[in-house]
Amino acid sequence: MENAEKSIRTNYIFIDYENVQPLSFDLPKGYPFKVILFVGTNQTKISIELATSMQLLGSDAEYVRIQGNGKNALDFHVAFYLGRLFEKDPMGYFHIISNDSGFDVLIKHLRDKKVLIQRYAQVYDIPALKISNSKTPDEKIQVVVDYLIKRGNAKPRKVETLSNTINSLFMRALSKEELGSLINKLAQKKFITIEESNVHYKLPNEIP
Repeated sequence: MENAEKSIRTNYIFIDYENVQPLSFDLPKGYPFKVILFVGTNQTKISIELATSMQLLGSDAEYVRIQGNGKNALDFHVAFYLGRLFEKDPMGYFHIISNDSGFDVLIKHLRDKKVLIQRYAQVYDIPALKISNSKTPDEKIQVVVDYLIKRGNAKPRKVETLSNTINSLFMRALSKEELGSLINKLAQKKFITIEESNVHYKLPNEIP
């Protein structure tokens, strides 16, 4: 786990365009993202802004046209592509953008198997994108806390691993001093306690 956190994970974004229609998105430069936009059979148009966002990603963006009109047709397509990408990159971070709670059963199953996956209502709810807009220390702390809550039982248990995790979240742009300051603030706000090199958590409203 320690070494896994030291490399930047690729973020795979699966957009349920039948359910959520982002106008556009601007992903941080130099940070690994791959976007798959799942378009329903009866959806014949997308906005110029969204098409431009996809085009700027080049080979890291893909459209998938759903075959069939069944109630769960899109869900099955997402599950297929997610499984295929997980086989290629089990260390990836997978994001499903949808308001459809039907995905949550699959997400819980995968999280029980230590897969890093979460569903969000909007693209900009993804931690790495929140981070790109986080300026003040309190904003950064909130992003870290939100991320740790979503990690469930897979939270880092050592100070070094927590530091590496936070650095990966912030695209490895933080100095050792900034990382130390954030960890100290987490402790000051009583979100964590540190005993020797071990970290214990007391986070609000943790997802079961």
